[in-house]
Amino acid sequence: MAGMVPGGVPPSDEQAVLQFKEFLSNYNKLTEHCFKDCVHDFTTRKIHDSENSCSTNCMEKYMKVTARISQRFQEYHFMQNEAQGIPQAPQPQQPAQSGWFGR
Repeated sequence: MAGMVPGGVPPSDEQAVLQFKEFLSNYNKLTEHCFKDCVHDFTTRKIHDSENSCSTNCMEKYMKVTARISQRFQEYHFMQNEAQGIPQAPQPQQPAQSGWFGR
């Protein structure tokens, strides 16, 4: 087909495919990390409460930290562009957060 990149993906969908690949890569890394940290007993098929709790906490912490880093990254770029005089759309207000990276 004309206009298709190698692999059969139309150019209009190429960015979405790259984003999905990045998502899957991050998901796999997170899963492996939390599994290695939390699952230690392979003598039974049952997941222990402590393993389940550890896995849940690990994933929640990762998601919160990732969201906070992303927010800070956006704020940094907003300030950099503002300093260079590049016009931008207003940033949406985020609720104040407490914890590791709270204000």
